[in-house]
Amino acid sequence: MANDLEAIIRRDRGIVLASLVAVTGLAWAYLAVMAADMGGASIDGMAVARIKPWTAVDFAAMLVMWAVMMVGMMVPSATPMILLYAAVTRKQRAQGHALAPTGAFVAGYVVAWSAFSLAATGLQWALAGAALLSPMLVSASPYVTGLLLVGAGVYQWTPLKHACLENCRSPVAFLSRSWRRGVGGALRMGVHHGAYCVGCCWVLMGLLFVGGVMNLLWVAAIAAFVLIEKLAPFGHATARVAGAILVLGGAAVIVQG
Repeated sequence: MANDLEAIIRRDRGIVLASLVAVTGLAWAYLAVMAADMGGASIDGMAVARIKPWTAVDFAAMLVMWAVMMVGMMVPSATPMILLYAAVTRKQRAQGHALAPTGAFVAGYVVAWSAFSLAATGLQWALAGAALLSPMLVSASPYVTGLLLVGAGVYQWTPLKHACLENCRSPVAFLSRSWRRGVGGALRMGVHHGAYCVGCCWVLMGLLFVGGVMNLLWVAAIAAFVLIEKLAPFGHATARVAGAILVLGGAAVIVQG
């Protein structure tokens, strides 16, 4: 019986992992298409788009872009937590407990990052309205760039950052403290865990305006850094070292600006 259960868990893990890979791949494919469309736009067309006031459709399109980008960037670093949740859920079901599917947990995680995406879209709208963004969604002001770098660097040293990072790095501890039953419980757990991840990384996402929201190499670099922070044994040290570098870099940009 135990062997059968382990075999089922391995099968479920494979299905969940394949699904996460597929979702992440689709997100990156969507971003690649958007980046190609923006890169192929004419200079005159981008200039007009820059000064044209946003409509509700524009805001919705940017919100979708941010939400998809967060899925592509953050799902890989959440994969260990999701796989552990799937395994625990399967074992609980084998003992007769009716628990929510892993999909509800992932949906809650996406809800948390979608809320962040709404705030990021609002920030982009404000920066665009103040003519502080280039057509490729890069900060057009050295002072904005410097403040984003310094802000991200300082946050890397705050207790809130490290408390959220610790929860992201400790899936077993999180599940033991936060376990809830049912579909609603799974959704709440996903939102809860997603909130920790947002608390860990939200300021880092502001750096997208430094290197370019549609610069896929820059987006991938930030996603890789988040992955190291959350999964590497030296994640906390990495956060502090990066924070110091960001502060120094931001200060240099402001002074030179």
